[in-house]
Amino acid sequence: MAQRTGKQDPAWQRQARLGWRRVRHHGPGQLQFWLIALVIGIAAGFAALLFRAGIDALQTLLYGADDRAILAAAAALPWYALVAIPATGGLVVGLILNRFTPDGRVRAVADVIEGAALRRGRVEMREGLASAAASLITLGSGGSSGREGPVVHLAGVISSAIAERIRASGITGRDLLGCAVAAAVSASFNAPIAGAIFALEVVLRHHAIHAFAPIAIASVAGTVINRLHFGDVAEFTLPLAGGVAFYWELPAFLLLGLVAGAVAVVMMRAIFWAEDMGNRLQIRTGLPRWLRPALAGGLVGIMAIWFPQVIGIGYETTSLALTGRLALHEAVVFAALKVAAVAITLGGRMGGGVFSPALVVGALTGLAFGLIATALVPQFSGAATVYALAGMGAVAAAVLGAPISTTLIVFEMTGDWETAVAVLAAVSTATALASRFVHRSFFLTQLARRGVRIALGPQEYLADQTGIARAIRRVGSARGLSQTALDDLIQQGLTIDAEASMKTALRAFDRHGAMHLAVLRKDAGGAEAIGSLSHVDALRLYTRALAATAAEEHS
Repeated sequence: MAQRTGKQDPAWQRQARLGWRRVRHHGPGQLQFWLIALVIGIAAGFAALLFRAGIDALQTLLYGADDRAILAAAAALPWYALVAIPATGGLVVGLILNRFTPDGRVRAVADVIEGAALRRGRVEMREGLASAAASLITLGSGGSSGREGPVVHLAGVISSAIAERIRASGITGRDLLGCAVAAAVSASFNAPIAGAIFALEVVLRHHAIHAFAPIAIASVAGTVINRLHFGDVAEFTLPLAGGVAFYWELPAFLLLGLVAGAVAVVMMRAIFWAEDMGNRLQIRTGLPRWLRPALAGGLVGIMAIWFPQVIGIGYETTSLALTGRLALHEAVVFAALKVAAVAITLGGRMGGGVFSPALVVGALTGLAFGLIATALVPQFSGAATVYALAGMGAVAAAVLGAPISTTLIVFEMTGDWETAVAVLAAVSTATALASRFVHRSFFLTQLARRGVRIALGPQEYLADQTGIARAIRRVGSARGLSQTALDDLIQQGLTIDAEASMKTALRAFDRHGAMHLAVLRKDAGGAEAIGSLSHVDALRLYTRALAATAAEEHS
């Protein structure tokens, strides 16, 4: 028998190493991965809770009340304080973003979607932490945006840190990111079902079975964190006396959906217009980028002198709309002003997201529509507050491009399931209309404006993100072209840069009708032919990338 030359590791260490490898490479099917999902869910839940507590504490310090009772407190402040508080907050935000981000831009949900699709489930960590701080200051000082976008990205930072720590593969990294997002959303809204569906519908953009269990575990964990602090209570309490006058009233909710979809498009276009105007102003005047958020905060503060409803997240205004405590003209004016304030805040490069503002604008839109509809045909109408609820879901679903998860969030936030058909009717027509005017959602349109085209699916962005390096056949290699053949291709202009994307290569093949391209490496001394790229090899590499994505999405 052979003599042992070394001491064998204990069995528990071998099993631990084996389990670690499984977590890294095959995580979604392993119990160890579910434990990591639970840890991420707890961490993301606490992050959401602390972020919310930080906003409330800062608002109470600066205004004397948090977002649920801020209207009376803001109205009691002198006008110069209402201007100075958000302007100063904007200045601090500008300094933070100027110091810790290369472009002075806050990271939010769109960056999480990009990380899931193109960065193996990772998001920027340093910039993400800076964005969370900037968003907390923005909302605490009265900026008109939402807290969910920053919380989602902050949760992504947590999952990215863990993914890097365990050197997770792309599939595992994306599932960890989905777990973090689900927990953050569920902890923010006390909505475990909607949190899980949001992660699948908006961030991962597929409903693969392997991802569902860990994401559900993380979502439940986030909800438990929320309920341990706030209790098992709905976000809003609705007096829905009268309900829906089925079935005569359903066409009115379909019409409300069209109105809400149009309002969502106006809101999104207003934000993008304000962003473009801010960019042009910054270029023409030489305005330092760190000063841009301060100007935006000052403008919001000026609006708040007469209309404190534009301050902060807007949950008090939403509650007034959902309980029918606003007149028709108030609902219309407040909705228009909220859209303007959100556009100024986000276009001015302050922090925050669009989810909560969409809920506010939707509730106001729905209430205004409901007051008109119930006054015109009272014999066939239920409560106007049902329209406010349906409008809240419809505008938010159209902005987020997430009809399923948004509908569930509305149900779980309010605790009312009797108006499900009315809400679904409004959501369906709103999303159908809005998707024709933007790239599926606010987030995907944001990415498209940066040149990242994810809305069309993996067949579009994979070709753009996959390089040709792995398909290049070097000079002198097997099946590689000879130097003479390469020279002929160069003389005919059939060349491509070695750093080109697969999308560029496929377009070149289609344009020239050629079977081979000479691959050139460019440097300061000129261009050198390093090999060739065949049409067949390019298609093979592209097909493999598509197949890998399809296998993940349908596993």
